[in-house]
Amino acid sequence: MTVDPVLLSLVTGLVGLALGVFGMLAYRASEAKHSQLLFDDEPTLPEGAAEVLSIIGRAYVIVDAIDGVVRASPAAYAFGLVRGHTVVHEELLNLTARVRRDGVIEQEQLELPRGPLGKGTIILQVRVASLGAEYILILADDRTEITRTEEIRNDFVANVSHELKTPVGAISLLAEAIDDAAEDEVAVRRFAQRMHKESGRLSALVQDIIELSRLQGADIVRKGKPVNLNTVIQEAVDRNRLPAESNSIEIVVRGTVDEPVFGDPDQLMTAFRNLIDNAIRYSPEGTRVGIGLRSRDGLAEVSVTDQGTGITAEEQERIFERFYRIDAARSRSTGGTGLGLSIVKHVVSNHGGEVTVWSMAGQGSTFTVRLPEMESADEAHGAEAQPAAHATPQPDSKPEKKGGTNAQEQGVSA
Repeated sequence: MTVDPVLLSLVTGLVGLALGVFGMLAYRASEAKHSQLLFDDEPTLPEGAAEVLSIIGRAYVIVDAIDGVVRASPAAYAFGLVRGHTVVHEELLNLTARVRRDGVIEQEQLELPRGPLGKGTIILQVRVASLGAEYILILADDRTEITRTEEIRNDFVANVSHELKTPVGAISLLAEAIDDAAEDEVAVRRFAQRMHKESGRLSALVQDIIELSRLQGADIVRKGKPVNLNTVIQEAVDRNRLPAESNSIEIVVRGTVDEPVFGDPDQLMTAFRNLIDNAIRYSPEGTRVGIGLRSRDGLAEVSVTDQGTGITAEEQERIFERFYRIDAARSRSTGGTGLGLSIVKHVVSNHGGEVTVWSMAGQGSTFTVRLPEMESADEAHGAEAQPAAHATPQPDSKPEKKGGTNAQEQGVSA
């Protein structure tokens, strides 16, 4: 039988077309399968997890089955939890292992090194949980400041209790002594004088505690006003003149501040009164306390310099702590409460400034307060424009004692 050549060619063409279409479909199916395999190899999070983590407001790290970092927030890197694709701290890896093993949520507060160098630490509230079938989520909340504030508060309560016990106990014992020596007039007078001294110390301590509590709740931004520091310093000097004269200590004020500062005049007066009082307490009789004022680079600078025994470098790091005394025995004998410099630090911080100390053994100490000045005197409506009566500008004056570099920079002769 003869086959029509035209029909044969048509059938052959259809078979070839079918084979070509089949081959193309097979190729596309293979490519699709390969693409799906590649996609499945990429780390994927449960639906909605990424959106939730982006708004949760905490540092987070997501690790896989072998603790490799799949995703981490910038805060996690900033806290030093992650370096590259590795979780840094063994404590966190222990938590992820427990979650992977037990399938329960773990939560702990950890104190971890801030970085590979230094002794700085960070306190984190860490919560670790499973995320989907194959990932572990680490959430970290920075509790460093809150924890340290709580510690300071607890220490403050403990210190207050301890400090109050001493004068209260002394007054109680002295009252009993007076009662027992009622017929001895000399003894009664002696005990009464000591009781008066202890009651004065107790009164000063209570007043300082009240003052410190008030400062912590003060709102300088809303209740502040332009303040002339020259006038504030003069008032602080006047309030310390009597104890200075009783110890034959001369108070010398030099220089002026050009512009007012914004703040609370009562708080600032309290701070500078405490600085001057502190300088008087730790200065030998017959010496001088120098106070220098000047304006520099938009800052009002006030320095208080004494001729005391000086402060060691180790003690300079702690002198602004509450109830810390360099010489506890001497401080108690002079009526010190250990809160004066802490109050100074709080006041200056509330006003956006800083207080620093320079000191050398045997050459006295200089405390310097820097506060931002207001931009122009026109804004200082209501602030007095006159400098302190005892302030005499002497920019070329030199300190009389050796080693007084800081004092000389402030233009003060202590």
